[in-house]
Amino acid sequence: GGAVIAMAGDNCVGICSDLRLGVQAQTVAMDFEKVFPVTEKLYIGLTGLASDVLSVNQLINFKTKLYKLRENREIKPEAFSAMLSSLLYEKRFGPWFTEPVVAGLGEDGKPFLSGLDLIGAPVFADDFVVAGTCTSNLHGMCESLYRPNMNPEELFEVLSQSLLAAVDRDALSGWGAVVHIITPEGVMTRKLRCRQD
Repeated sequence: GGAVIAMAGDNCVGICSDLRLGVQAQTVAMDFEKVFPVTEKLYIGLTGLASDVLSVNQLINFKTKLYKLRENREIKPEAFSAMLSSLLYEKRFGPWFTEPVVAGLGEDGKPFLSGLDLIGAPVFADDFVVAGTCTSNLHGMCESLYRPNMNPEELFEVLSQSLLAAVDRDALSGWGAVVHIITPEGVMTRKLRCRQD
């Protein structure tokens, strides 16, 4: 289950996810975050099998720390997306059941968005990327609400409304949400309450 949206604004980028952890139709927990920080200006959202979400996140942490030790600098979003693609493709015959969404700011403050499938085939976007069990709902909401050059507050509002409206129409996701807005000054994180059914 799960739902993740990453969206670009004007020198800012946002990524949000729902908080439900479930086994098919049975809800197990309502505080399972699917968005993880990689660096100060780079976040990853992972939907799919919960055990693989946690395993891939641990593997990513290991690889990015190793990169920082070797290169003596933080990994750039483009390099991180390429690394993640090869990490997933290595396991193509027994893949990690997760669809990552990468959102970050480049050195010039330019938003970077990418999404990958479970064997690491990437897609790059200038506006938004979605993943999860209700992607058609998410696409529809994002297409109708997205506008270019939004400031951080507008981006937060559009991300929140898109996610909440989409997960309300999906039985396998929802039960709360968390939104991260990444700006050159820092990261703003807010939790949202939504329908608990």
